[in-house]
Amino acid sequence: MEDPSPETSGGPVQPKKLRRVVDPVDREILHVLAEDARTTNAALAQRVGIAASTCLLRVRALRESGVIRGFHADVDPAALGLDLQAMIAVKLAGHARGSMGPFVARMRRQPEVLDVYFVAGADDYLLHVAVESTAALRDFVAEHLSRDPDVGLTETSLIFEHTRAAGRS
Repeated sequence: MEDPSPETSGGPVQPKKLRRVVDPVDREILHVLAEDARTTNAALAQRVGIAASTCLLRVRALRESGVIRGFHADVDPAALGLDLQAMIAVKLAGHARGSMGPFVARMRRQPEVLDVYFVAGADDYLLHVAVESTAALRDFVAEHLSRDPDVGLTETSLIFEHTRAAGRS
């Protein structure tokens, strides 16, 4: 069976990635890059104990296979005046099960939304949002969730503090 076209699937067709066997050297490369993605190839190769050319090939293979999804700046929302963060659990209305893709697309376009998680359990999605104030959070929920006919229920939890897991600075 052929892959669905972008017109019928609701988005661009993603190429299938081959599953890569990640050995201990790859895991060490990933650990170092998770600590600091700006590490130079030469420094990375030295820390892992392999030749720079080998390191470059391994990182390229990890990227091409989808193990490394990208390199990002970790921006502190508070430094941008977005002092309040929250996780909003969203349960879609029963009639909206076919609208999951469009719902995610709408949420991704909202500047308040940092991440969208599709989850198992009582809720369908968790939205990680950052806003200036409680009034801005109230406005986001009222305008973009409560008025959305696809949304059946929301529950908002404020984030007081975020601590990264070990090995992810």
